[in-house]
Amino acid sequence: MNSVFINLQVSDKIRRERLYQGELFVYLPIPSSLEFCDFAREMIGEAFPGLDPQIAQRSLPVERFAEILAELKPKFIHHPKSKEYIRRILGELGCDLEKTYFDVPRMRTSTSDNYLTSGIAYAFHMHRDTWYSAPFSQLNWWIPIYEIEPENAMAFHPRYWNQPVRNGSSSYNYDEWNQTGRKTAAQHVKTDTRKQPRPEEPVDPDPQIRVILPVGSILVFSAAQMHSTVPNTSGRTRFSIDFRTVNIDDIVAQRGAPNLDSASTGTTLRDYLRGVDLQHLPEELCARYDNRAVAALSSSGN
Repeated sequence: MNSVFINLQVSDKIRRERLYQGELFVYLPIPSSLEFCDFAREMIGEAFPGLDPQIAQRSLPVERFAEILAELKPKFIHHPKSKEYIRRILGELGCDLEKTYFDVPRMRTSTSDNYLTSGIAYAFHMHRDTWYSAPFSQLNWWIPIYEIEPENAMAFHPRYWNQPVRNGSSSYNYDEWNQTGRKTAAQHVKTDTRKQPRPEEPVDPDPQIRVILPVGSILVFSAAQMHSTVPNTSGRTRFSIDFRTVNIDDIVAQRGAPNLDSASTGTTLRDYLRGVDLQHLPEELCARYDNRAVAALSSSGN
């Protein structure tokens, strides 16, 4: 990991290859991403009537704030317009919608000064998404809804791109998480007791990279990147959108980023929808990834 490419005009195949090598891609705002942010801000504004959502935490009890998010986030995730915006973004950035599959978008929130860091607004420790049963060809797309700053962004930890970390991913199964952990997120307000993969040895967050983007810009990175939620000291809640993609050619060929230390079971692949018609990936492909035996094959990064 040594480069951040900004508005680089390359084919999707080359972009995926470079992302699997640990590079980052940034795209400045495009029409579809700006409209997606407008749509998200409209929903957020309706959820926080009469308040500036970025500083609403100063006016609301934390329990009420969590209740609002517990209603807002599923509405955003499952709104049909959200999927349409993703399809447009991917199309504008050169993805083949016949071969590109995406999962539903998430609206993320990072509140300031430890106001709410669990459950529905979980502040992620240093982790790789591959610890959470993500395929090694998964790419993450991240978009700020409001302006961000270094004090409320996300961080990458590049030393760990080539360095394994002892972690708890071997006890994580995605199907079990869907049945238990995800469903109870809104119940965890003061603390979060859900078992999640995390480092099981000391890790150093530095050096770190914080990419500060204008509203509607798009940051793309591999699911194998070590990253975390920056402790928010900005005085403002950060709202962002993220979604994930896989390319069926890479799923079939078992191409992706190297597997250094992920041992989770199950797979997120059944969540993905084909860009052109919202059909799911074939079950026989998903089944190949269930027991993560494919991890050994993916470890070469080929």
